[in-house]
Amino acid sequence: MPNDIIMIRHAQSTWNAQSKFTGWADPPLTTLGESEAERAAATLGRAGYVFDVVYTSVLQRAQKTADIILDELQLNDIPVHSDWRLNERHYGGLQGLDKVAMAKDVGEKQVLRWRRGFLDMPPALEAEDERHPRFDARYQHIPSEKLPSRENLLDTQNRAKSFWQDRIPSHLAAGDKVLISSHGNTLRALIMFLSGMSEKEVETFEIPTGVPIVYRFDKNGQPESWHYLD
Repeated sequence: MPNDIIMIRHAQSTWNAQSKFTGWADPPLTTLGESEAERAAATLGRAGYVFDVVYTSVLQRAQKTADIILDELQLNDIPVHSDWRLNERHYGGLQGLDKVAMAKDVGEKQVLRWRRGFLDMPPALEAEDERHPRFDARYQHIPSEKLPSRENLLDTQNRAKSFWQDRIPSHLAAGDKVLISSHGNTLRALIMFLSGMSEKEVETFEIPTGVPIVYRFDKNGQPESWHYLD
């Protein structure tokens, strides 16, 4: 039988609301974001979705979105796993900077390339920058050479693919109902991989906050189609 995997970009964070480059920084949800997550849960509930397992990034905005959904659906006893490979794209030295101010400084075209280009790299974090993930206890178990100082969308896709190939095939084979709570660029990259989207297509592809995505797989675990659930 076909199986659906539900993906969701975390609900609105404080830095989304402030139009800041976020990346691996860890701002919380806004009050509006919490409402978005509650609305997503209601939408999933009306459609009859329940889950056997949840995967999130290690960042609180994705984890809180999943927590709210599980609370609303009364599914608090199912396993929830966090995986750094589901983190947002690492925006390097841009993290924490205002997108509007940066557009005035370097031009809207450059900011758009940083945000949406498949191969475009942001400026790197210096190795001694306190924002570098090697200083964060959550990543101490990750080999230092795997921790980025910046990423393009291809880099993000490669680690998201690694997560997918390690974790998801066994769930599809077992018919498990899976929820993945992640981030806009990470899900763009993952859907590009699953759907065969081109580099040109992914550059104009955006995912809204807090809206469930239904990805359908056939009985052999091969991707068939996807759509938003709203």
